[in-house]
Amino acid sequence: MRKRACELLESGAVGAVLGWKKGDLPYDTEPAFFREAGAIDNMVYDGFCGSNLSKYLIVEQGKTDEKTLVFLKPCDTYSLNQLLGEHRVDRERLHVVGIGCAGKLDVEKLRAKGMKGILRIEEGESLKIQTLYGDQELPRQDVLLEKCFSCKGKEHKIYDELLGEELSAETERGDKFAAVAMLEGKTPDERFRFWRGELSKCIRCNACRNTCPSCSCLKCVFDNAQSGVAAKVNTTDFEESMFHIIRAFHVAGRCSDCGECSRVCPQGIPLHMLNRKFIKDINGFYGEFQAGETAELCSPLLRYTLEDAEPNVVSKRKGDH
Repeated sequence: MRKRACELLESGAVGAVLGWKKGDLPYDTEPAFFREAGAIDNMVYDGFCGSNLSKYLIVEQGKTDEKTLVFLKPCDTYSLNQLLGEHRVDRERLHVVGIGCAGKLDVEKLRAKGMKGILRIEEGESLKIQTLYGDQELPRQDVLLEKCFSCKGKEHKIYDELLGEELSAETERGDKFAAVAMLEGKTPDERFRFWRGELSKCIRCNACRNTCPSCSCLKCVFDNAQSGVAAKVNTTDFEESMFHIIRAFHVAGRCSDCGECSRVCPQGIPLHMLNRKFIKDINGFYGEFQAGETAELCSPLLRYTLEDAEPNVVSKRKGDH
């Protein structure tokens, strides 16, 4: 990856590279732009590069006319396709390099297992973790990000070239709607209490919105000083719920289920479950649909057929008899 990035930067084929850089801690990896070949030595790709880089292209293309090299995991390419379909990024100004993925790691799960003072992590089928308090070993599968347990597969949906496919390894493809179905089985009061408990943790840091590829507006309604809820702590129960419910409706039919909203939430709110509820209902009313499968795919909510569910009637779901 470093070699290819240097080649394209030095040749002038691209003006910037979007990848990941290592932070101060072994698990503190973050998205970064590299504009000089000499800076590429700071680029990394490891188990903690779970962030979806697609969203960062919107702001970058608004700043420069130069071409950008972007490294994308298979699941990230769905988000890029969605952005291309909505004309939020320019395909001609991208060089997409697809990279392999064996599932990404969740540092919160490491902490939950008592990992403190982590100094070094050696990755493989198992993780060998060196800490201030001794060495430990864990199965990789035990600390994967939640989204990796319903992996979309290892096929890149869009790319200019592929690198490191040998890094790919199948991760579990579980039922991503299991938790949604569990909540649907509860009473309305129980569901209300669940979400009130979760959303009451929100500190309105906007991390979910800022990382979400489907939240692609350059100016968010919640940043409007006249909205009454701009960049401030929630003062009522209604405000706590309003932000997340409006955001979930905003991305309905466009969410590629990348899981970034839950991954970045500092309060651990399972925000992806709101999006998956919409995805589950869309599949039920209109048939199976995966946002970002191609850049040309149109959401069922943006097209009309005579068989569509009517808003004023209780409609049968696809497959119901």
